[in-house]
Order: sequence, then C-alpha cells, then structure tokens
Amino acid sequence: MKNIKHFLYTIVLLSTVGCSDFEELNLNPNEPTTVSSGVLFTSAIRTSIQTTSNEAFLLSNNAAQLTAKTLRAEVDFYGWNAFPTVWEGLYESLTDINNAIEIAQADENTKMEGALMVMQAWIFSELTNAYGDIPYSEAIDGLTANFTPVYDTQESIYTDLLSRLSQATTKLSAAGSIEGDILYQGDAALWTKFANSLQLRLLMYASAKTNVATQFAQIVSQGQIFSSNEEQAALDFLSSFPNQFPTLPLKQGDFDAVAISVSAVNALQANNDPRLSRYARPDNLDFDNPTFTGVSNGVGGQTGSRLGLAYFDYPGQITAAEKGLSYAEGILMTYAEVEFLLAEAAVKGWITSSVETHYKQGIEASHQYYEVEYTPNGWTNFEDFYQNSGVAYSATLDIWKQKWLSMYFTALDPYFEVRRWYSEVNGFDGLPFLNRPIGSNSNNYELPMRFLYPGQEQSLNAENYNEANSRYSAPKLINGKMWIVSD
Repeated sequence: MKNIKHFLYTIVLLSTVGCSDFEELNLNPNEPTTVSSGVLFTSAIRTSIQTTSNEAFLLSNNAAQLTAKTLRAEVDFYGWNAFPTVWEGLYESLTDINNAIEIAQADENTKMEGALMVMQAWIFSELTNAYGDIPYSEAIDGLTANFTPVYDTQESIYTDLLSRLSQATTKLSAAGSIEGDILYQGDAALWTKFANSLQLRLLMYASAKTNVATQFAQIVSQGQIFSSNEEQAALDFLSSFPNQFPTLPLKQGDFDAVAISVSAVNALQANNDPRLSRYARPDNLDFDNPTFTGVSNGVGGQTGSRLGLAYFDYPGQITAAEKGLSYAEGILMTYAEVEFLLAEAAVKGWITSSVETHYKQGIEASHQYYEVEYTPNGWTNFEDFYQNSGVAYSATLDIWKQKWLSMYFTALDPYFEVRRWYSEVNGFDGLPFLNRPIGSNSNNYELPMRFLYPGQEQSLNAENYNEANSRYSAPKLINGKMWIVSD
C-alpha cells in the first residue's frame, strides 16, 4: 500500500508541474543536446574510409587482380552480389556529411562547407562508380531522410559532382575554419587540391562518353592539384582498435583469405620492382633474398604469399614497426594517380606536356610512398631502376600497367580502372598484364561491369529500384554497362 501511495503521489506531483519544468527535469547536464559539424565530419571521414579500405581488401584488389582470394573466392570467379556493406557504409557516412553541411551553413562557416562538399563528392563517386544509377538528389535531404528516393542517372550525377567540386574550391577560399578534419587537419589548400585532383579522375572516367579535354586542361592549368605524396588523400589510422586500418585487427585466418595475385607477382618480378616486398611478405621471410608465390584469381583453395607487413602483424614474425616501415593508410587518391592521369591526358592531346615525365614521376611517387629498398633487387636508386629494369615508357599500355600497380588498396578504384581499360580494349586479351580467370566461373569469364543493388532496396523502394534496374539491358545485371563504361 505504501508503494501505491508513493506512485500516486508522483503522478499528482508531475501533473502539477508545467511542461517547461518537466522538460528541465529530464535534461541530462552531462549529455550534449546538439552535435557540431566537426564531430560529424570526423565520423564521416573515418567511417567512409574504413568502409572503402575494407572493401579494397575484400573486393577491389581481387577484382583488379592485384590480390586473389584463397578462401570464399566468389569475388574472383564473379559470383557477384550487391556487396551491401559498400552501400550501407557509404550512405551512412553521407548522412553525417549532409547533416554537417546544414550545421555549417547555419553557422555561416563557408570553408567548412567546402571541405564537407569535397568529401561528399568522393563518397558519392565511389557509390555511382560501383552501382551506376543511384539515389542521389533525393537520397538524404539534410536532416529529413527520404526513404523512397529516385535513382538519378549516372550522367546527371557526374555533371553535378563536377559542378559541386568546382563550387567547393570557391567555398574553401572563403571565411571560416575546418573542424574535425582527421584527413587534412583543417588545411583548406589541401582540400582544394583534392577537389581538383578528384575532378581529373572523374573526367577521365567520363571520357568514354563525353569530350572532357577542355575541362581537364583548365583544371591542370590552374596548378592546384596534388604535386607530392604529402598532399595526397590518405588517412593515417591510429594504432589501436577501433581506429586501426581494417585488416590489422582481423583474425589470422580471415587475413590469410587474401594473398598476392600471380598477375601482380609476374608484373613486378618481370622488372625486379621493389614494391613486391611491400605488397607481399616473402615466403621465406628473407627480405634480402625474397621468394614469392602468386595466387591465380578464380580458383580458391590455394596458398600464396601473404600480404605485406603494413597490413597485418603475424605473431612471432617481423612487423612493419620493427622494420621501420609505416602501417597502411586509408587511401582515397594518390599523387601517383594524378601523374598517371596527366600522362594519359598528354597521350590523348588534352594537355601539352611530356608523357614520359608524368609517367616516370608516377612510378617514382609510388616507390617513395611504399618506402621501397632498391639494393635487394639489384638497383642503386630509382633512376637506375627506371633506366635499366624495362619499365621506361614506350606506349599507353605502360601507363595503364604502372597505374594499376600503384593503385594497391586505393578504395574501390583498382576495379574501376581495370573495368575502364577492359571495356576500352574489349576484354582481357588487350590487357597482357592481367590474366583471364581460371577454374569455374559464374559469368562466362567476363569481367562484371557493376555491383547489384542491395535486396533491401527491392522491398523498401521497389518502384524506383525496378525502374533503375530496367535501364540495364544485359541478361545478367552485373554485366549492365553504366554510363561511364565504353559500349
């Protein structure tokens, strides 16, 4: 009875308190009621790059034959599905980005808005390059989510992304400050260079369907693009979980499910390229006299050289730290890639500069980034390697091969680039540095052109999902060519 009386007394007491007083009683003074754009920015950067770095390990390196699956080899034999962790992880990050943009606008922090727009464009570019037409304009409308967004065409998405990246560079020169920036530590000049460099990448992807020469040349002429490894977009992860590079905290068996590919081993060994000892650890664990075994894509059940020291610490073996090497970063875009873009643009006549100079600088930038050692491979320095190894420039195919080798763990873009070249030369036969997958194959040995849309879209957004799928005429939807892919 005493407890009942106390309960009734509490109801009467609360009924006599005004609404505003009731709200005050429910406020937790130790818990913030608002979140800053900087906090959201930190979360979006970390989450999106963790997503793409993990998928580089599981998907893009394998689809591009830089690595190969030894277990669960569906990616290698083209038994592709929606890869929902890509979709979910990147759209989750976009929610934070869009909310942060609204807060930055309310705070009149234009510089912050510019950096957020660049990150937003990079995330959307990864999504559209993976799936094709995607929810874009109606995907996330600020703080109010639209649960049945239309799927914008990739052509319209590209047009808007390029426009927004250009707008972002203007905003980055305006008033304000960039908060929560774990990528560039608030340096607006580096965000500007990333925005312009990303435009070059997107223009190259789009060049199969539209004339981009003038726009590409204009960006290059401004000079605000990556010019060193120190400027490239790569996140330096922390040393402890959960802020480590995604492969570092894996169980050993899960990490061993991926090994260096036979394609990469053959390409690197043909020129005694010292990057091989960074991409993979020697079978004999002797870095002075290393031996390597590549795994064939599309087979599974094989064993080969494990991935390099930067990606995992094996108990009882030498670690990256002990060898004085850096651990893996989450790569969005490298300086080496920019140099290879400039080399290819020079071949196409879009810019008037030396093809070989850009090509050579691209290889050297990649070597420097991976902290290679020349002596164990018989070279005295980079110049000796370039002049005498057989990598010296002779044709466009050289640019593609060296760009491919430099894009190890660069988000989903190793696959995007191989798809571009594969489509341009009509198959693996035109890409001698790659191998036609062997063993049983779920797609008649043809490289898939896209990821499937997640199944949840079919149940939650059926009308727009079905309409978007209808735009891909291939019998198997993974072979449906998106706008940027050559016909």
